[in-house]
Amino acid sequence: MAFGQPSGPPATARQLRELTALVEGAGHTGFRDARGPLGLTQRQAGGRFTQDEAVALIALLEAEAERRAAEGPGDGPRDGAPETVAGPAPDRSARRTAATRSETLAKQLERVPEELLVDELRRRGWAVIPPSLAN
Repeated sequence: MAFGQPSGPPATARQLRELTALVEGAGHTGFRDARGPLGLTQRQAGGRFTQDEAVALIALLEAEAERRAAEGPGDGPRDGAPETVAGPAPDRSARRTAATRSETLAKQLERVPEELLVDELRRRGWAVIPPSLAN
C-alpha cells in the first residue's frame, strides 16, 4: 500500500450522506470546517473516507448527538461557538481493536427493534428462530 492511501474500500454514498448530516448537526459547515475539531485528515476533509472510517465517525457523532440531546438546551457552549466532538480521530480507527468496534456496534444494535433485525437477517438469507423455540 502506498503512503497516504486509504486502507480499505471507499465509504458508500449512503454513509457519506449520513456523515454530512451528522457533521452539520454538530455545528460545522462541512468536512473542511470540522477537520480540526474532529481530527480529520486532509483526505477526509475532502470527503473521502473508507468504510471503516465512516462507521467509526458515524458512531462517534451519533454518540455525541445523543449526549447533547440528553443534556438538553442551554447546557451547550455559552459563547455561541459550534460544539466540537472529543475523541479519537477516524483515521486512527485502524488502531482501535476489533473488540471496541464490536462493542460500539452491539450498543447500536440494542436500540434496533427485534422485528427489524429479523427482517434484515432474513433479507440477507439467514434463518431466524425465536429464542423460545431454540431451547
